[in-house]
Amino acid sequence: MKPILELSPEQLKVWMQEHDCPDYRARQLTKWLFAGRAADFDMMTDLPEGLRQQLKSTFTLWQTEIVQSHQDPDGTEKLVLQLADGGRIECVMIREGSRRTICISTQVGCAMGCVFCASGLDGVDRNLTAAEIIEQVLRLQQLLPTSERISNIVVMGMGEPLANLSQLLVALEAVTSSDGLEISTRRVTISTVGLPEAIRRLAEQDRHYQLAVSLHAPDDELRNQLIPTNTKTGLEAILAASDYFFESTGRRLTYEYVLLADINDQPEHAHALVSLLRSRMALLNVIPYNPVMGLPYRTPSKRATSQFGSILQDGGLNVKFRLRKGDSINAACGQLRRGVTGADDSLVALE
Repeated sequence: MKPILELSPEQLKVWMQEHDCPDYRARQLTKWLFAGRAADFDMMTDLPEGLRQQLKSTFTLWQTEIVQSHQDPDGTEKLVLQLADGGRIECVMIREGSRRTICISTQVGCAMGCVFCASGLDGVDRNLTAAEIIEQVLRLQQLLPTSERISNIVVMGMGEPLANLSQLLVALEAVTSSDGLEISTRRVTISTVGLPEAIRRLAEQDRHYQLAVSLHAPDDELRNQLIPTNTKTGLEAILAASDYFFESTGRRLTYEYVLLADINDQPEHAHALVSLLRSRMALLNVIPYNPVMGLPYRTPSKRATSQFGSILQDGGLNVKFRLRKGDSINAACGQLRRGVTGADDSLVALE
């Protein structure tokens, strides 16, 4: 059976018309799928019983299964979802004050090969469909009481979002629309290691999504070591595309920088970052490394982190140090990973 989330609002209307139902039934159904938080078709009580039976015999509501759920004492919650073809992805709910931010994945695995990140340890299997991306949002929404709603979306989970931009844009259009969850497009952040052509394509979408570009190094020599795909792009092309995004949209960019002890956290790296970014209207988000089992990289000392931050601030950069959330459940930045091991074929959660 076809997943119901694969149908656009227009396709739902056509299906209703083909089954002698008025157009407003499509709107009712969409409301149940998104705002109504329906777990199954039987919950959609304002739809006629005959229509509900037709929907049940034609469509599946969920194409994923929650195989693991973990909650950190800080309120961060991670779901491991198994897809219909057996692949597994992870998504996260972050609770901070009144904000309810979700982090979603766009691929099964990742092909970017960032040496310090767990998501790409097994490479990439495939892109997610728009429906599979939407379903993560709805699964995470069900973790919230009805008095709360998702406030922000960060596309920073497994995979390179801009390598699956077509499906991602369809999914975001659905969840931000008035028929969806009505989440402001300004509260959606898309993260990338830097695919220049896709950055330019995103800039031309006439949407208000935020863009976060992962730098992790102030020069190509070091970045090539940390992010192998940089050898095909280079910082100059990435920054030029990022400048184009800012000029086209007026949206200030965020640059991400994961601090790795004794690798990219030295004073010379900080001074080079100042030279690279001080002429740009941007926020630099500095993230002390979250250790990943099996990888040799370490979190910098507090002294090194403080010194690094002082140089950036003295250089006039707009800097924010990201708080580490979800460490105990492997849900922090760079830790999301699909990996299978053991006699029970269970997932090793190394996010």
